[in-house]
Amino acid sequence: MSVPEKFTLIVDGEETTVDTGTTGAQLFFDRRDVVVMRVHSVLKDLDTPLEQGDIVESVTIESEDGLNVLRHSTAHVMAQAVQQLRPDAKLGIGPYIKDGFYFDFDVAEPFTPEDLKTLEKMMQKIINSNQKFARRVVSEDEAREAMKNEPYKLELLGKKDGAEEAGEGASIEVGAGEITIYDNVDRKSGDVVWCDLCRGPHLPNTKLISNAFALTRSAAAYWLGNQKNQQLQRIYGTAWPTKDALKAYQERLAEAERRDHRKLGTELDLFSFPDELGSGLPVFHPKGGIIRKAMEDYSRQRHTEAGYEFVYTPHITKGHLYEVSGHLDWYRDGMFPPMHVDEVTDPETGEVTKPGQDYYLKPMNCPMHNLIFRSRGRSYRELPLRLFEFGSVYRYEKSGVIHGLTRVRGMTQDDAHIYCTREQMKDELTTTLKFVLDLLKDYGLDDFYLELSTKDPEKFVGSDDIWEEATRTLAEVAEASGLDLVPDPGGAAFYGPKISVQARDAIGRTWQMSTIQLDFNLPKRFELEYQAADGTRQRPVMIHRALFGSVERFMAVLTEHYAGAFPAWLAPVQVVGIPVAEAFNDYMFDVVDKLKAHGIRAQVDTGTDRFPKKIRTASKDKIPFVLIAGGDDAEAGAVSFRFRDGSQDNGVPVEEAVKRIVEAVRNRDK
Repeated sequence: MSVPEKFTLIVDGEETTVDTGTTGAQLFFDRRDVVVMRVHSVLKDLDTPLEQGDIVESVTIESEDGLNVLRHSTAHVMAQAVQQLRPDAKLGIGPYIKDGFYFDFDVAEPFTPEDLKTLEKMMQKIINSNQKFARRVVSEDEAREAMKNEPYKLELLGKKDGAEEAGEGASIEVGAGEITIYDNVDRKSGDVVWCDLCRGPHLPNTKLISNAFALTRSAAAYWLGNQKNQQLQRIYGTAWPTKDALKAYQERLAEAERRDHRKLGTELDLFSFPDELGSGLPVFHPKGGIIRKAMEDYSRQRHTEAGYEFVYTPHITKGHLYEVSGHLDWYRDGMFPPMHVDEVTDPETGEVTKPGQDYYLKPMNCPMHNLIFRSRGRSYRELPLRLFEFGSVYRYEKSGVIHGLTRVRGMTQDDAHIYCTREQMKDELTTTLKFVLDLLKDYGLDDFYLELSTKDPEKFVGSDDIWEEATRTLAEVAEASGLDLVPDPGGAAFYGPKISVQARDAIGRTWQMSTIQLDFNLPKRFELEYQAADGTRQRPVMIHRALFGSVERFMAVLTEHYAGAFPAWLAPVQVVGIPVAEAFNDYMFDVVDKLKAHGIRAQVDTGTDRFPKKIRTASKDKIPFVLIAGGDDAEAGAVSFRFRDGSQDNGVPVEEAVKRIVEAVRNRDK
């Protein structure tokens, strides 16, 4: 039977006729930006032959998938350079990650900054040689022969049927059915100069990497992310389609470093992390305490206006509470070990005469709020019941993930739990989401999208029907908000799905902020009931809602969002008065007293520094308003305004200056 000379397929939504044997490279030969393709939604190398009826989509280098392929291909080039520099280096894994890639190596000595510079030069030579990335399917025996000198690759081959469970990044090597190796082929000689076990896909050639890449740092890492395994050396890098894109990324990194809340916290004397307290346990200094109090006070005001009632619960509890809630079954690894107390022993025999009990530091407030609801009979007339608490919770974060105020072990959650009827559920969720978004905007965050976290099939309680109803309701509320909705499969807590508000900061980074979780399961586990209008006993629906997430993390986000230059209503010092000379100190104190009478946090700089140095100090401390007074100002009953951007407004009457500042603070001007 003769083979047809041509066949049809769908390319980017249009029917196209091509010659038999056509590959993606031939199909997109005039599209230099296309680096891989999807065939029936599966990513494929461009040299893959196409067949009758294929549905093909082009993938450009600027797209998310294209960037991932670019970065994974650059990781291969880096690994090739490493084994040229250190022939004894054994390969770990080398996946793409957000904005870059890494590769792990077993080497005798850690990599130095000088090594990274040398490797970059070696990589550029490989890139310029325009090597081809060539995929080949192999049997397991063939793969073992090719990787016979790579013990970590051989271990992965033994895990190929469980690559997803093997550890971080293992599935990029094996696990997609067939076993494949990617060869780096010299264009001139056709020789294979390097190869790696890999699922792919990859760029057609190294030339597409150009010189828009950089190696950023090296660090120790455990094989497959397991601390019980061998410690390896990891090199991180980044790659972009163009030099301009790389430069923009590096500038974003530099700006993020300048905004690092840990650095600003020290410079502005806001908070610290004393070694004596332990990892992940911050303390807030007076200036940080002022910011935190202002944040919390405004939140309390808004919650009161929205009909929330304030409750308080203890920091520790008997373990049985978390057996009922399910946390000991599903969240034990995130909890601190128990404290065993109240055990009584016979002093003579040592026998236990009264068994003790395990107490736990609370990781969540919700079980205690359930006890408040259950403390007496409830009527439908009380619903929705909105309970709110700034509750201290404690979570055993692993030392490797603790990071400033964003990942701590002791935190304060602005935690609310809303109990409502099934009929009230959707309206209450809608109201809650609007409340959350409006309040975040008041703090200066206004660029949002939503994420819908759904059931983890390996970690949940309750029936599938209940989960489906809860997930569908949350999706409808999220979609009605008009914000973009992104799925997060398997990301829900064990008791119910959630919407999380993702907020972009001043430099475009995304932070997870508020969460809203819909829960049918904990009310059942705690046997919560209310009396309905018809006299029957009904189960309430429970909505979990944290607006800041934690006060600590929210303060970190705001510190970086504002680069430490907090809006006047949050700034620990809102006004500094600087007399031009000592003779005008009393005049400036009179001005500051007028501001203090309106509750403004103002002070006079009467230090011994010269006037220009005082101005620089106020700028370094990011004071919103600096008031200056000299002889002309005192005679006219005026002051000069100096703002953060260096601009100045001279000769402003004192009463007008006070009014401006008071209004800016009351209006929460940004």
